[in-house]
Amino acid sequence: MKHIADSTVRRLSLYLRFLEEFERQGHDTISSGELARSGGTTSAQVRKDLSFFGSFGKRGLGYAVTDLIASLRRILGLEARWPVIIIGAGKIGAALAQYRGFGVHGFDVVGVYDADPARVGERLAGILDQLDAALEGDIARLQPRIAVLCIPGEAAQGQLDRVVKSGIRAVLNFAPTALTAPEGVAVRTVNMATELEVLAFALTNPEA
Repeated sequence: MKHIADSTVRRLSLYLRFLEEFERQGHDTISSGELARSGGTTSAQVRKDLSFFGSFGKRGLGYAVTDLIASLRRILGLEARWPVIIIGAGKIGAALAQYRGFGVHGFDVVGVYDADPARVGERLAGILDQLDAALEGDIARLQPRIAVLCIPGEAAQGQLDRVVKSGIRAVLNFAPTALTAPEGVAVRTVNMATELEVLAFALTNPEA
């Protein structure tokens, strides 16, 4: 398969969310135009995005909602369950640990860690908040596939190095810093300040 741009994958995720809502409303089929509106794009872009992965739908009839949901879940790797650990049990980490939507979409939080010894023994959504020193042993035991970093920027690179050395190859970073990872390790950084700045730009420049 040729390289698929991150922007395409993000749109596929948006299409899936919209399709699931469409299915809950009792709809059997959907047009590329309706999907385009959900992703803020065009019908031609929807057809192009899907064409990377095969042939979907019938001309003039649209897409079968249930079938396209199944196809997108397979494409996005959501037919499997993905064990996740969260490093940092502050406000963001604790909120993520208790977010029920992860489980619905195939992501199971199996461990939450914090460097503060005073927090050991707390429970977040039934998951024991364990001391940071237990990390490597727990990764070997729990076999998480994804690590989420919710820690200060100065600590993030060190924790990334630890989880990568322990075998994790996918990291979601909430720390306000750029991280360096070896080849073969996927790192996604969520910078909330940047996202707010994009919204501020949109408000300031409504014609842009």
